[in-house]
Amino acid sequence: MTDDHQPTPRGGVGRALAPLRLAAYRRLATALVLSTFASGVWAVAIVWEVIRIGGGPEQLSVVAASGTVGVLIPALLGGVVADRVPQKVVLLADALFQAGAMALAAVLAALGLTSVLSLSLIAVALGVSVAFYYPAYSAWVPALVPGDQLQAVNGFEGMVRPGIHQAVGPAVAGAVVAAASPALAMGVAAAASGLAFGAVLTVPRTAVRRDPESAGAHSVGAVIADLREGGRYLMRTPWLLGTLLFAALMILVMLGPMEVLIPFLVKDHLGGGPQDHSYVLAAFGIGGASAALAMATARLPRRYLSVMVLGWGLAGLPFVLIGTTNHLWVVIACGLVIGALFSAPQVIWGTLLQRRVPPHLLGRVSSLDFFVSVSLMPASMALAGPVATLIGVRTTFIAAAGVPIIAAVVTVFAAGMPRDEISHPLDGEAQTAGVSSDSQVTRR
Repeated sequence: MTDDHQPTPRGGVGRALAPLRLAAYRRLATALVLSTFASGVWAVAIVWEVIRIGGGPEQLSVVAASGTVGVLIPALLGGVVADRVPQKVVLLADALFQAGAMALAAVLAALGLTSVLSLSLIAVALGVSVAFYYPAYSAWVPALVPGDQLQAVNGFEGMVRPGIHQAVGPAVAGAVVAAASPALAMGVAAAASGLAFGAVLTVPRTAVRRDPESAGAHSVGAVIADLREGGRYLMRTPWLLGTLLFAALMILVMLGPMEVLIPFLVKDHLGGGPQDHSYVLAAFGIGGASAALAMATARLPRRYLSVMVLGWGLAGLPFVLIGTTNHLWVVIACGLVIGALFSAPQVIWGTLLQRRVPPHLLGRVSSLDFFVSVSLMPASMALAGPVATLIGVRTTFIAAAGVPIIAAVVTVFAAGMPRDEISHPLDGEAQTAGVSSDSQVTRR
């Protein structure tokens, strides 16, 4: 297979959202919005449920780390399943499972029966659902959307995920928690997951995109062979391996402070509460949504690998201001910048995977993306609280600020990205250049 180098969709917001006129994708996008909203509500609800039962940074670290452990346990298996089982089946099961876990948490919280242990176990279960959701969704989109509209779709999804997950969902959760309780917010999340199940039901089922003979083999040996094939592709593709290793380090340094420490920074140092915490998350989402929309309507940069990795690297620098300010509005402004620097490169990343990874490997590569990039997430979550207790919340943010940009520069040159991005352009120039994709060249 060659790269699907089609001209980038142009013409502003309307053109960027043109893929939504595709009936099948429009239904899948509805499910994405609902599922993302549920996750955004849940993210705030569980934080304030931990605080409600008397937990501090260490206890929140345990709950947050449990969710990432749940992601890691079946992450690679999730990719194999996505390449073997119709993605609609996977997403239906996932939505039902997520709704049930969130509903259970809501009932326990309403009855006053939650504990750090019970919340951690539910977080593990939800992490498992994410491990199957991400590769199945990623592998399904290119089967529903024409290649020339993938960047626009990725831009739209890049707008939806931060806009709904970090802005709308947290804003609703913050208001519900402030007006009622975390239990009610968890119930809202469970209801949204149930509606996502209904939306997925309306999407036409598509066949898996791989050789029928290999897809039909369901032995343990066949599954192991699938895992090995995905692993070989990863090791033979420097831009992929380099980006995932960089992402693992970035997440180790940044995610714990963002997820675990910002609520306590807002509460203990800035005198805020749930609503103020939701404003910070909303700013992150608005910045991400705006940047993703801008990327959806722009031409992919010629130096797409370098721009992508360096953009992510710059996202750590606002931590300096977060660690030194005494004003909530500064933290909110930093959230806008960090969100933009996270989401704009993510649009490039999604398009890159869909155009340069062979279709029959896309589920496994997406799961490897998920596995490698979040492999240090439990450590980040678990370490954030104890490190902040040892050196202080503010000092922790300042210490984490410089690592991502240094790692980004090293990654760009160590993985040979400047040479690779010239040899494998993703914009319309590739059509006339006749460049082969990594679908054909799996060895360097």
